[in-house]
Amino acid sequence: MFDPHAFRNALGSFATGVTIVTARDGEGRPVGLTANSFNSVSLDPPMVLWSLSLHSGSLPVFRDAENWAVHVLAADQQEMSDRFATPAIDKFDGLDLADGTEGAPLIEGCAARFGCRARFEYEGGDHAIFLGEVVDFDRREAEPLIYHGGQYGRIMRAPTSADLEREGLAEDTASGLSLTDRGRELLSALERVSKR
Repeated sequence: MFDPHAFRNALGSFATGVTIVTARDGEGRPVGLTANSFNSVSLDPPMVLWSLSLHSGSLPVFRDAENWAVHVLAADQQEMSDRFATPAIDKFDGLDLADGTEGAPLIEGCAARFGCRARFEYEGGDHAIFLGEVVDFDRREAEPLIYHGGQYGRIMRAPTSADLEREGLAEDTASGLSLTDRGRELLSALERVSKR
């Protein structure tokens, strides 16, 4: 028998970024929601996709929207993610509201933003899949917020030898990179923690 709970947990093994998707309804009011179902589709033409539950109260807005924007959240925007994931509140309360060139509300401080012209919508099971052509984008050097196993997280890039030397954890010797006393102590501590 297929276990939906186990399936959901297995999907949680895949680390994703966290996004907020915004648009304006037919009366010009801002609408937004948190989504982690975002993906690139094509470079030529530039296209992205995201999906939304068929049970979402925001579904009619996005079905009718000619434009929408996907904001890739930065690591310090967990509170913003939680706000836009909470139903029945004014998610834009207190935010400076301006629109991108495509006409969707901007969320400031994101790692990246993709302003899109709505192109296609497909139904896939219990979700609608929205495909948009990117007409404008913006990026800043910021660590992204990630989601994994039902929890927020941060990325940890593999350190380079220059990083290790700068932190005093390793030194370049004639035989190659070698751990310093401090580096060996840290490695030993990490090994003890990982065995618990």
